[in-house]
Amino acid sequence: MRPHTGESLLALKRRAGKINRQLAKAYPYAHAELDFRNAFELVVATVLSAQTTDVRVNQTTPALFARYPDARALAEANVAELETMIQPTGFFRAKTRSLISLATRIVDEYDGVVPGRLDDLVTLAGVGRKTANVVLGNAFGIPGITVDTHFIRLAQRFGWTESKDPVRIEADVGGLIPKAEWTMLSHRVVFHGRRVCHARKPACGACPVATLCPSYGEGETDPVKAKKLLKYELAPGNEDLLARMLGDVSRAAEYRREAQLLARQGVSSGPEPGPAAPGTDLP
Repeated sequence: MRPHTGESLLALKRRAGKINRQLAKAYPYAHAELDFRNAFELVVATVLSAQTTDVRVNQTTPALFARYPDARALAEANVAELETMIQPTGFFRAKTRSLISLATRIVDEYDGVVPGRLDDLVTLAGVGRKTANVVLGNAFGIPGITVDTHFIRLAQRFGWTESKDPVRIEADVGGLIPKAEWTMLSHRVVFHGRRVCHARKPACGACPVATLCPSYGEGETDPVKAKKLLKYELAPGNEDLLARMLGDVSRAAEYRREAQLLARQGVSSGPEPGPAAPGTDLP
């Protein structure tokens, strides 16, 4: 690739590495925000996450996996029953068809076991490269870059790519960051995009990588005003949640779910995620 930022390729790689390290310090608790216990649950949850929030999916999957604990059970699901169970995630008829189809293929072609190769995963209904990389990176420990709308936006703002094509972006960024870091980089970038570097009004004045970002100034640069734009555990009023997540990174997901439950009960301060715009998936 040829950098469009006026840097040499070596300088771009060095800056990309610094951004990755700064994001690692800012979000040591970054993780896959879909709840899962195995590759089957992750691939199903990721298919369900299209056009909805991860929160909504995590509310739906406990009952779903209790009823259909593996690919064989899901392949034999009653269509009407499955549609009812996943209706809260939206587009439930299309998702039902995809889930039954992918489960049937897993049973017929892979003896009921989710395959651990990208070329095999993308043959499953509802599974593209993004979902395949999510499953590979988080269920199989195989590094992959998850290019969603947040990642696309930030990769462009960071000057890592000029492309809008997810496959090209994956290649461009993969050439800048060591392969071993790809999965965690994906989590960090998505966390940052959801909390700080928003689509419409990024909080530039509260950004941990502001000095490394060629797009600094596109959003609010005043630190006080920028802080008010932060979301989730970084939002004003959520200092206790952030402290707990930073203090015990291994339990960060548990603390996040607790805060979301309290928010739904009207106990917690701080906003609860609303519906996602098409093509997005919020925590």
